[in-house]
Amino acid sequence: MYALLNVAFALLAGLLMTRIFSRWRLPDVTAFLVAGVLIGPFCLGRLGIVGVGFPDYESVAALGALSDVAMGFIAFAIGNEFRLEDLRKTGRQAFIIGIVQALVATALVDLAMLGFHFLRPDILSAPAAITLGAIAAATAPAATLMVVRQYKAKGPLTSLLLPIVALDDAVGLVVFAVSFGIAKAMISGALSIVSVLVNPLIEIVLSLLLGMLAGAALTRLEAMFHSNRNRMSMTIAFVFLTVALAALEWRIGEVVIGFSPLLVCMMLGTVFCNICPLSEDLMDRADDWSAPLLAVFFVISGAELRLEVFGELTMVLIGVIYIIFRSMGKYFGAHFSAKAVGCDEKTVKYLGITLLPQAGVALGMCVSAQALGAADGLLVRNIVLFSVLIYELVGPLLTKEALTAAGEITAKPKEVLERRAKALAEAEPKEFLEEREAKKHKKQDL
Repeated sequence: MYALLNVAFALLAGLLMTRIFSRWRLPDVTAFLVAGVLIGPFCLGRLGIVGVGFPDYESVAALGALSDVAMGFIAFAIGNEFRLEDLRKTGRQAFIIGIVQALVATALVDLAMLGFHFLRPDILSAPAAITLGAIAAATAPAATLMVVRQYKAKGPLTSLLLPIVALDDAVGLVVFAVSFGIAKAMISGALSIVSVLVNPLIEIVLSLLLGMLAGAALTRLEAMFHSNRNRMSMTIAFVFLTVALAALEWRIGEVVIGFSPLLVCMMLGTVFCNICPLSEDLMDRADDWSAPLLAVFFVISGAELRLEVFGELTMVLIGVIYIIFRSMGKYFGAHFSAKAVGCDEKTVKYLGITLLPQAGVALGMCVSAQALGAADGLLVRNIVLFSVLIYELVGPLLTKEALTAAGEITAKPKEVLERRAKALAEAEPKEFLEEREAKKHKKQDL
């Protein structure tokens, strides 16, 4: 019961915060995250009132399954950006930029962190420095997708951005596996080819195969129904199913047989949108259905942020260095690779800014980093938590400003907004009923 109260309070707090933030024209994602911080263990949660905030991080973690499902829907929606007709135009560019910007970010953070290590080896070890460089490759798809949806961004930059963010997960997994394998080898003195190359390749290949099978099965089952309502229910059920299956893992000696939930759900969406003739409408309906779920996801993400990282000056210093060099890597990596593949001037100028948000995938990598040992694992976790806090609060706003500057978010004319407000104020109940009936007929079963 307490979990349901927390979910309800989180959703209400997030929605109310968007009304406050709308005065400053800030993205909803930022409002949800701030709401999460306010109702988290550092603020309202400390009051200990049942159902009003999260009293501790265990109560936040108890809603982990909800967050996993939300990430599944985010990845499923991003899969819609891999339609073959669109990939013929931007596929090569997205592939090259996606790899280059991730590798440049990793290289710059590696250089900065190793430089700090040589200056203060007593604070930052070489394995921890290399691990931070690997984590720098990851970008958060959730915040970017939410900003694009909220402002209905459309144009060359947006068309290129979403596939790049999607590819980032696969690139980040490989980069992290290789770098982390090297970091562990520096500690143990033995380099394991299985952990460095075999395990990440198995995870990527199996994730893509599972997503393909799920997408084909979903398309076949959709054809059995003639009601759009039932088809949408089937789509939602498959997202839940793929998230559950992606959590499975087996070990055979050193070999780990597992899946990446993001890659699985992304491939589910990719296959479904390319082979199901009704996919566009059904995915739009699934997006509408998942909107409250995503709002709760971001509020929970805000509640998970640990403000105690600001209490250690050394942690803040390393975190600032990490943020600066990762941001430089993302920006310049995207800038020069976009220029090399012939993107337009605005895309070259603003693409890198939209790739700054970092959250879920990076935090997942922190869990693996615990294998470095108690001290190094805690250090890596706190630095990444600090950067995530900054990136998640500032990143969505920078993404919005970059898309606006690129001309892909257009503000509605003042006259249109005034006319709409006046119409809503003067509307008769009859008009509302007529509008509702029109929408109802529009959504009639095929």
